Amino acid sequence: MAASASPAPSESQSFTPMDKEMLSIGGTCQYMTCDSYDFLPFRCESCRGRFCQDHRTEAGHKCARAGEWAARRAPQQSTRTSSSSNQKPTTLTATQCSHPQCKTFVDTLTSVGVVCSTCNHKYCLKHRIPEDHECSKITPLGARQKLGGGISQADRARSALGRLKLWGKEKQAAVLPKPKPSTAASRVVALNQLKRTAKGDDKVPVEKRIYLHVEAEANTTTSKFPKGAFWYNKAWSVGRLLDDAARGLQVQNVNNRGGGEEERLRVFHVEGGRLLDFGEKAEDVLAQGNTIVLLRGVGPVSTDG
Repeated sequence: MAASASPAPSESQSFTPMDKEMLSIGGTCQYMTCDSYDFLPFRCESCRGRFCQDHRTEAGHKCARAGEWAARRAPQQSTRTSSSSNQKPTTLTATQCSHPQCKTFVDTLTSVGVVCSTCNHKYCLKHRIPEDHECSKITPLGARQKLGGGISQADRARSALGRLKLWGKEKQAAVLPKPKPSTAASRVVALNQLKRTAKGDDKVPVEKRIYLHVEAEANTTTSKFPKGAFWYNKAWSVGRLLDDAARGLQVQNVNNRGGGEEERLRVFHVEGGRLLDFGEKAEDVLAQGNTIVLLRGVGPVSTDG
């Protein structure tokens, strides 16, 4: 009858049960003060000695070669937990932001990559907005076909901007039904009234706050609150202000997910009668007490008249 093979040693134990044939033979524990007879002894994988159940561990029989089994196992363990998870991202192992002056790696555990729907390139969060990576000057990645019906994205944008300008004139009349305060005193009274009802981040210093009326355009967006009074940091960019305004009115904002223009929110400045670029600073284009409107799907900002 062929001898049965000894069981393979466990990766988490320094001892192994002896061969089942020992059941009929047994053996004496080799620990110096034990000498007990065990019908199924254990073999130490470090010193290869035979021991009973009470002295099967390295500590139990004070193994003279303690740790050798663990040392033999270490190379195998290090191979399994190879460098992939701890390796620093490089240009060979990770994707870099497409902005020519940015060295940020995207799609890592700490940095999300956003695909621009216009140029199809991937950017870090800092350069995700078209104005921040000068999208209009970039050749789109891959051939960009005209949209259905032969209408290009540029044509759709111009058409949307034309509708927006017409809507803006109507909106100014609706948002500002009464003449603006003409005297300095009346303007101060109106601004103070706005300040009393406005909400915002308390961490913004009072001297850096800009107080605005904010609305969500009902035909293109859905919001929990149609309008409100808020303050923002006047040093913020229009893009950051938009993110905060969308949260305040609870308007769905998918600008940071790289979707198409039909889902992108834009900021329309009622007093200025135009869309604001995401990269513009609030203090440069807005004044205290102005009104901005959030609307969706009007296309990118155009310089056309």
